[in-house]
Amino acid sequence: MIRKPASYVFSAGPVTSEQARGKVVDKRADIWAFGVVFHEMLTGRRVFVGEDVTSTLAKVIETEPKWDGVPPKVQRLLKSCLEKDPKNRLRDIADAWRLLESGAEAPRGLKPAPQWAAIGALVVALGVTLWAPWRSEKPVDKPLVRLDVDLGPEMSLPPTNAPGPSSFLHSVVISPDGTRLVYQASTAGGQPRLFTRRLDQPKATELPGTTGAIGPFFSPDGQWVGFVAGGKYNKISVEGGAVVALAETPGSSGARWGQDGSIILGGELHTGLTRIPSGGGARTKVTDLVGGEALHANPQVLPGGKAVLFTAYEALEPDKARIDVVTLADGHRKTLVPGGTSALYLATSSGAGHLVYTTKGTLFAILFDPERLETHGTAVPILDDVAYNPAVGAAQFDVAGNGTLVYRRSSAASSGMMSLQWLDATGNKEPLRAKPGAYTNPRLSSDGKRVAMLIIEGSNQDIWVYDQQRDAMTRLTSGGSAQRNAVWSPDGRYVFIGSVGNGISWTRADGAGQPQPLIQIKGIDLPWSITPDGKRLAYFEVPPQIWTVPLEETNGQMKAGKPEQFLKSRSQDATPEFSPDGRRLAYTSDATGTNEVYVRPFPPPASGQGGQWQISNSGGQAPMWSHTSHDLLYQSGDQIMAVSYTVNGDTFVADKPRVWLAKLGGATVFGLAPDGKRVAVIAPVDTPEAPKADHEVVFLENFFDELRRRVPLPK
Repeated sequence: MIRKPASYVFSAGPVTSEQARGKVVDKRADIWAFGVVFHEMLTGRRVFVGEDVTSTLAKVIETEPKWDGVPPKVQRLLKSCLEKDPKNRLRDIADAWRLLESGAEAPRGLKPAPQWAAIGALVVALGVTLWAPWRSEKPVDKPLVRLDVDLGPEMSLPPTNAPGPSSFLHSVVISPDGTRLVYQASTAGGQPRLFTRRLDQPKATELPGTTGAIGPFFSPDGQWVGFVAGGKYNKISVEGGAVVALAETPGSSGARWGQDGSIILGGELHTGLTRIPSGGGARTKVTDLVGGEALHANPQVLPGGKAVLFTAYEALEPDKARIDVVTLADGHRKTLVPGGTSALYLATSSGAGHLVYTTKGTLFAILFDPERLETHGTAVPILDDVAYNPAVGAAQFDVAGNGTLVYRRSSAASSGMMSLQWLDATGNKEPLRAKPGAYTNPRLSSDGKRVAMLIIEGSNQDIWVYDQQRDAMTRLTSGGSAQRNAVWSPDGRYVFIGSVGNGISWTRADGAGQPQPLIQIKGIDLPWSITPDGKRLAYFEVPPQIWTVPLEETNGQMKAGKPEQFLKSRSQDATPEFSPDGRRLAYTSDATGTNEVYVRPFPPPASGQGGQWQISNSGGQAPMWSHTSHDLLYQSGDQIMAVSYTVNGDTFVADKPRVWLAKLGGATVFGLAPDGKRVAVIAPVDTPEAPKADHEVVFLENFFDELRRRVPLPK
């Protein structure tokens, strides 16, 4: 009986060297399979042996077969079948007899030469019969099949337009062999976690230890899932088990696993791509930023491991993004597509292939030569309903090696159309502004009558103020592209504006005058809260660290003193919120590996940072102090929690968290009303598709065939 060789790691047969490198195959893969089986019949041992699938793939790429035990006059045939370069391999199994020399000696244990020759001829005949029909030089195109799949109403996928660290990341990915999904979702209003579902199974299972995880990505063999959580890149087996930390990160803009086992990491702000081993370790640089670039994101290692695709951003503006490629040997870069994001190379059996990418919600395809690193012809639109983040343009789709594409559909939310609403503790809604728009990062004034927010219109990203009493909009910035958020002074006279690369500025809330610089900083700086007396501003940088700065108003002009870091820690600390008396600061930190809400005294005592009180106990973010009661509210998953507290001198005593609102329904809280009875939220516009977008994905089967029809390969 013939033992199943270790090189059988896929059900289709022995893995070839080109498959192990991530390339597609043609009928020469069958020649390889024939050679592997023939070799193992003759020797009684495996050709390529590894401890696991990954090491076996490495053996297929790096080692040569051993020829002891193979009759010399048969070696010519087998060596031709087992050429690693398919160009040098035997082209047709029907020609195998030409290389099977007469007089070949039978291996030990087999019958004399005449019978052996007959066996050899039989093997060749079987090869012709069994392997040759598997593939043809010209693939037969199959029709495109679309399947809308409901992951379950209990699953809540993350908003596709969410700001912050998940802006660039995929929430749903498919394994390389197309048999398994992994996705980021919340259930019962809890923190996001990773779930995995085999496509031949009816239900998903949770991957343990992934609370707070974002940005899943598969290893090439589909056995591991990488993700970001607790300020680190991590990995976990698809079957569960222990989470393995790989590298620290203050943020992520995407990651991809290469066939050589290394992982290419997207940059944080003001950094290029880096690389780490699959087992973790120190980073090595892959790209440098040039000119006015802000970061490099969403990398993909091309087949062969010699070059990497990525998206280059200037000031995080999607209209100015471009798809570049860099060669790893010499760092040479070239631009492939201006104005594109989220690129993937999809190979075909001919060695050529397609580059797919998105511009806003449209998926395009163009011919791409991975050897010359060149595009050819004209890009063709393929899909027009792919969900994307309007702030950075990153899209929600993934493609398996078997030609299955999975994506999230665009909706009012993913296209940026949002509504401003009041929401009370019973779930009752009331419009805060009747007209929907491309609103993001809103902040409520202290009197609850006005909202400052970022509105994205094409390439412009400007700060506006909405006055609820007058139902009027006032623009505070003009034609900008770097603004990110705004916060009110306690008296409502001024608005402080955060940006990318331009520091923090201030302007009058009535729109009279132009924004003026307050703090000159080159990173992403988000003002968040001001003490009740208006004399100190709290803000946080990206990577998240909290700072405060003294403020002074002189003759209608705002001036800032010297910034001071609030906490000096290795954790990511953000969203600082001053208490109503200005003596404490609530904030979000991942010090435990999961975002939780904490309170500390302000200013910190001269002898140190003073006491620290953890408020949330199962994840929390964006704290809000009530001005009418001793309650501190925060968002936890899809819920709002409240914690009552008492103060005794310098001691802060917090009660157990209780549910204040059971279900936000995908909305994001941006303020607590002055009476403490309702919150202001930003939510996707209600449409028939909106509820489905929360827990549905779309599968396109035979997507490679569709690409060949829409964007024909050169003959």
